[in-house]
Amino acid sequence: MKIVFLEEFGKAIIPERVRPRLRQYLLKTGITEVPYRTFGAMFYLFILLTIFLSFKYAYPFIVDTFSLWKIFLLFLAVIAIGSAIAILTFAIIYFYLDLRIFNRTKQMEEVLQEFLKFVSENLKGGMSFEKALWSAIKPEFGILASEVRLAAKKVMTGQDVDEAITEFTDKYDSPMLRRSFNLIIEGLKGGGRIAELIDRVIENIEETRMLKKDMAATNMTYVIFITFVVIVIAPGLFALSYQLLGILGNFVAKIGVTEVRGGITLPLTISTISIKPDDFVVFSRYALVLISAFSSMIVSMIRKGSIKAGVMYIPIFIALSLLMYSMFMFLLTRIFSSLISI
Repeated sequence: MKIVFLEEFGKAIIPERVRPRLRQYLLKTGITEVPYRTFGAMFYLFILLTIFLSFKYAYPFIVDTFSLWKIFLLFLAVIAIGSAIAILTFAIIYFYLDLRIFNRTKQMEEVLQEFLKFVSENLKGGMSFEKALWSAIKPEFGILASEVRLAAKKVMTGQDVDEAITEFTDKYDSPMLRRSFNLIIEGLKGGGRIAELIDRVIENIEETRMLKKDMAATNMTYVIFITFVVIVIAPGLFALSYQLLGILGNFVAKIGVTEVRGGITLPLTISTISIKPDDFVVFSRYALVLISAFSSMIVSMIRKGSIKAGVMYIPIFIALSLLMYSMFMFLLTRIFSSLISI
C-alpha cells in the first residue's frame, strides 16, 4: 500500500518562512528541488523509531506500578528521545550537505584559472565580455560551467551581467571566486582592458596556489610530528600504562598485608587498585579516538587550510591509531607477562 501524505508531512515539518532559504541552501549542493517527500519519510521513521525506543527503554520503568508522575515521566522521555533522534539526524544531514558544498566550491576553484584563460582568449579574439564568458563554458569545467550557464540564463531574461555574476559568487563561501569576479566586474564598470585584467587575475591565482604549496611544505615537519605522536607514541604509551597497571595490581595483591613474619608491622598500608584493567582499555580506546580526531583536524588545517578539506583524515587516523594500540598491547603483553605472573 502506498504511503500517503509524504510530501504534506515533509512541508509541515519545514516552516514556510524557512523554505526559501532551504531551497537556496540546497541549490549550493546541486539539489534543484527541495525533497519534501524525503522529509515526510523521515517523519514516519522518527515516529516509529521513537515508539520502539520508548517501549524498549522508557516503558519498563512504569510497567510495575502506574502513577500520574510516572506517566508524565514517560511522556517527557518520549519527547526527549524523539527530539534527540531528530537533532542527531538533521545534524548528520547538515554536515553532509555542508561538506558537499565545500567540495563543490573547491572543484570550482581548481578550474577557475583555466576558465578565465578561455575567457581572456575569447576577449582577445574580439568577442564582447558576455559572449566571451558564455563561450568559455565547457563540460570539463563541471560545476563552474553549470553555475556560469545559470548566470547566463539570468542575463538572457533581462538581468544585468554584473548582478548575475555577483549572485553566483555570493552563493559560495569562496574568497578566490568572489575576489576574481569582483575585480572583473569593477573593470567592466570602469571601462578598462578586461583581457589584461583577467590575465592579472590569473597570475594572482597562480601565485596564491604557489604560496599555499610553500606553506604546506614548510609546515610538513609539524604534520609528521603530530602524525607520529598520534599513530605511534600515544598508542604505545597507553599500552605501556596498561602493562604497568597489571604489574602494580599483581604487586599490591602480594604485599597488601600489614604484617610480615615475626609479627613486624609495615609502616604503611597498601590497598587494592581501584582501576580495573578492562575499564582502562575502554578508556584508552575512547581517548585514542578523540586524540586522533582532533589531531587529524589540526593536520588538515596545516595542510589544506580548512578542517573540511581533511575530513578523510579522521577515519584514517582513528583506524591506524587503534591498530597500533592493538599491536602494542599484543607485543607488550608477551614481553611483560613474566613480570605480571611473578
